[in-house]
Amino acid sequence: MNSPARRFKDAVHGQLARIGRALASPRRLELLGLLCESPRTVEALARLAGLSTASASQHLRALYGARLVETERRGLYVEYRLADERIPGFLRLMSAVAESRLSELRGILDEFVAGRGAMAAVSQAELQRRVRRREVTLIDVRPPEEYRAGHIAGALSLPLPRLRAHLASLPRHRDVVAYCRGRYCLMALEAVDVLRKAGFQAHRLEHGVTDWRARGWKTERTREASLR
Repeated sequence: MNSPARRFKDAVHGQLARIGRALASPRRLELLGLLCESPRTVEALARLAGLSTASASQHLRALYGARLVETERRGLYVEYRLADERIPGFLRLMSAVAESRLSELRGILDEFVAGRGAMAAVSQAELQRRVRRREVTLIDVRPPEEYRAGHIAGALSLPLPRLRAHLASLPRHRDVVAYCRGRYCLMALEAVDVLRKAGFQAHRLEHGVTDWRARGWKTERTREASLR
């Protein structure tokens, strides 16, 4: 029976399903995660996600159709950004549920992360106290545009591709703590491997900037921070 109540429920759940359909792609989830770090052009997103520009555009159109992203023209390029500041929290909650319910996901995380430089649990206040007292060197190994869009207070910008070239500038008497985009990002793990092979005491911070910001912890927006 097609009652008004039935039509209402079908209409509501049909709209909610638009979000589900837009997210039902590993590539679109990855693109949305990249946009949590900073706005980007189609070309930049395609490069970071290992996609052709045409494929990235197709995925972004699906996200745009679900009103999850919006666009802004900048000269010859179109820049994509998140359409709602609640999207990073939504993705974190989805990840938490997945990790709780899917043993396969936990197995993947254990395979890649366990024993590779995880830092012992430390509070935000304790980490920043150590940074201020120069007891640790905190490095952000994401691309420079992500650092400029927002980074953990006190962190130095040292993108992973440039890390080896700047090892001599890092103080050897301090532990080095590296972070990137969060739990599913491998750049900080790779940075820890490079640092440890060079003789540094190095650790990976599991939290990324979006996780940090979601907890109400301090982040900064600055052009650059030099090594000391």
